[in-house]
Amino acid sequence: MNIPVDLIKNKKILLGVTGSIAIYKSLELLRYFVKAGAEVKVVMTPAAKKFITPLTFETLSSNRVLDDTNESWANEHNHIKISEWADIMVIAPASANTIAKLANAIADNILLQSALAFNGMKILAPSANTNMLQNPITQANLKMLGIANYTILETQTKELACKTIGDGAMAEPLNIFYQTSRELLKEEYWTDRRVIITGGGTVEKIDEVRYISNFSSGKMASALATALYLKGADVNLIATRFDENLPENMHKIDVASTAEMLEYLTDSVRIAKKGKLSKATLVRDEHIHIIQKRPFLFMAAAVSDYIAEFPQDGKLKKESLGESWELPLKKNIDILNTIDKEGITVIGFKAEMDEQKAKSNAVNMLENKNLDAVCLNLLKDSSSFGTDVNEIEFITNDKNILLLQSDKLTLSFRIISHSKKLSE
Repeated sequence: MNIPVDLIKNKKILLGVTGSIAIYKSLELLRYFVKAGAEVKVVMTPAAKKFITPLTFETLSSNRVLDDTNESWANEHNHIKISEWADIMVIAPASANTIAKLANAIADNILLQSALAFNGMKILAPSANTNMLQNPITQANLKMLGIANYTILETQTKELACKTIGDGAMAEPLNIFYQTSRELLKEEYWTDRRVIITGGGTVEKIDEVRYISNFSSGKMASALATALYLKGADVNLIATRFDENLPENMHKIDVASTAEMLEYLTDSVRIAKKGKLSKATLVRDEHIHIIQKRPFLFMAAAVSDYIAEFPQDGKLKKESLGESWELPLKKNIDILNTIDKEGITVIGFKAEMDEQKAKSNAVNMLENKNLDAVCLNLLKDSSSFGTDVNEIEFITNDKNILLLQSDKLTLSFRIISHSKKLSE
């Protein structure tokens, strides 16, 4: 998935790096931040400089690195001013030594001083030998930081620098990037709101080696799910195909057929309606009422209109089928007409090729299936599937809004912005 160059434009990120072999991944993380439009300043511990020189980080960030040798009180190049400047602080990698000192408010180097002075959200990506990480004292330190305005990212199990295989490798840079962007972009409206997205073309069995499907790539659904995740939503993506490099923490369910999609979707809708009490409150008559956020469903999947009437076990042999093969089909179940839409905002997706009838077909879908909105996608031919850009007409009962062509993640932010207005 292409990350828009303005995704986190003008956001200010303080990146702290410590003495760990995983520091080479911090360079990739820095590039993600910069490419997405953020301004980044780097603070390094003395141990970090043994692995990579400050010049490398300065080259990639276009900002001077703050370390223990160059702090100045004659300008803003010091741990107080840099902590006031930043919107968020990310420490990646965070060594076991740094974790221990952070948990005990020890500030004997410039990075620790900056972290102690910064009162916003801090993201910590640990990196350590398995035994060091799992040491009860290290685990206690991480728990302490978890209740002190730190978001602790999970480590990975893989071959470590010490040549052993175990837990302790730093989270992947892209995952750290997504978590940081989520903290910077989340909105109260979407935070903890349960949202279900379906995507991809369903796969309907003919026999064990053949199936009926379509060209839908699932990219639009993946982009929608990513945009909603970054806005803070509790996302459940149910799809037959997924785009690469989705956020790891996003809940994903891999399905194939319409029946399987409907089964998981029905369960997901039922769970979503049970709700999750949000932090939002209404104060009325001196009483505080906790309100439950209305869930959303974005039905972006391309569900097959017809399926094989008699799917076969095993493989049908062409010798027994003969020179021609008549495959009996039957009308498939209509998921949007089947699910219970009471208490949930539902946005459907409509792909059309007939420019003359496209809008009227979308309006009919809106009315006949009792939807809150329809996203109309006008296709030219099969080559329109799987592209990285798209154009959508957002249709409701009282207005049509053309969302001009853009990359699918940017387009997704526009779709959810208009979707938000449906229940405000």
